[in-house]
Amino acid sequence: MQDRPRVMVVEDDDDIRESLIDVLQDYGYQSSSAIHGRDALDQLHAGARRPTLILLDLMMPVMDGRTFREQQLKNPELAAIPVVVISAFHDLERIIDSLQPSAYLTKPINVQRLLQVVERYAKCA
Repeated sequence: MQDRPRVMVVEDDDDIRESLIDVLQDYGYQSSSAIHGRDALDQLHAGARRPTLILLDLMMPVMDGRTFREQQLKNPELAAIPVVVISAFHDLERIIDSLQPSAYLTKPINVQRLLQVVERYAKCA
């Protein structure tokens, strides 16, 4: 179905990434995944259907979430895609403002809160 919101999960932990994708698909969202920020940027620039929301981990190899977000914000087309930061940082509130996310979730992720946030920000384009 082309009209369902599409969520990109950018997460290096295979178990977390797959669990998030499973939950999203169970609730009717299309999903794609990237294993780090560079992978996500490559996919976004490849011209495929872009996501309507990005769930972004901060601590990843190759390109971390902060660097991905900085690169995303430099491109007006990509900057328009809302981002929800997901992280295990204990002081996430302290660093979150510079990333300008639509929202953030702390790990371990509460599924009900995840679904509320995704419903709010993942709108069909």
